[in-house]
Amino acid sequence: MSLQLGMLGLGRMGAGMVRRMMKAGVRCVVYDVNPDAVKSLEADGAVGATDIADFVSKLEGPKTVWMMLPVALVDGIIDQLVPHLGDGDMIVDGGNSYYKDDLRRSKALAEKGIRYIDVGVSGGVWGLERGYCQMVGGPKDAVDHVAPAFEALAPGVDAAPLTEARGGHETTADHGWLHCGPNGAGHFVKMVHNGIEYGIMAAYAEGFNILKHANAGTKQRDVDAETTPLREPDAYKYDIDLKEVAEVWRRGSVIGSWLLDLTASALAKSPDLSEFGGRVSDSGEGRWTLEAAIDESIPAPVLAAALFARFSSRGEADFANQIMSAQRFEFGGHHEKKG
Repeated sequence: MSLQLGMLGLGRMGAGMVRRMMKAGVRCVVYDVNPDAVKSLEADGAVGATDIADFVSKLEGPKTVWMMLPVALVDGIIDQLVPHLGDGDMIVDGGNSYYKDDLRRSKALAEKGIRYIDVGVSGGVWGLERGYCQMVGGPKDAVDHVAPAFEALAPGVDAAPLTEARGGHETTADHGWLHCGPNGAGHFVKMVHNGIEYGIMAAYAEGFNILKHANAGTKQRDVDAETTPLREPDAYKYDIDLKEVAEVWRRGSVIGSWLLDLTASALAKSPDLSEFGGRVSDSGEGRWTLEAAIDESIPAPVLAAALFARFSSRGEADFANQIMSAQRFEFGGHHEKKG
């Protein structure tokens, strides 16, 4: 009989994951605090539940609960699940938890006979269509049991050309999921994945910003002691169409990527991006990646700069900038220029 699995949390990713698994034959029980989300998946063939006790009661043994929840909710939900689970049952955390929390949780759950799997999931809202890259940590027997779900969610071998040098040595990585090691390994790999994502996003953003201001020589600058003159204005008289640059870079360029595809899509819809304020959040993984880099004595200046740029985007550098402005006034009588 096919794998049965319970999905707890039916938000942006959880619902799409359920639909993709059901298409591949995985039988799904679903629960969310939003009853409409449950009803929507029931209409697609899932078994709905009204609360956590009802949810777990509808699972077959060994029971497998997959959580797609905000990090802050995970420990509380585990506490609610444990009384309803027994020896050999499994809890899968597919959110962006800190890998050190996985170490703590897996140890506590193992004492109760419950197996724990941490899964870093990448794919976002496009995952239902494209598939989800998965980085898995946990005991091998538990991972083997849940493997049909990982396989169903993964993009599959056709998602990318096979790496020629790997010929004859294919693994599940070629399908889009990988058992990275014991508990914590999955979220550790996903943590670094997201740290890299910060850096790539920042590189594109900075590059396009330079292109956007390539017409600086056509604009009049103030002539005063507070403004650095543009020494060669004739070198900066280009009005570059950013949406067209993004599009041409998608074809044959060394820096082509899915993130560039998404950037091109955003610029095509809104060339000036006026609906965005530029406040960029961080959900923790970039910070944790830098903590690991420090612990390992590994230099990561690009990832650090990308994280700090996100802080600045939220106004968290404002007071430091005020300090510098005050210092300039104190030592040189420099008055702030109004923007």
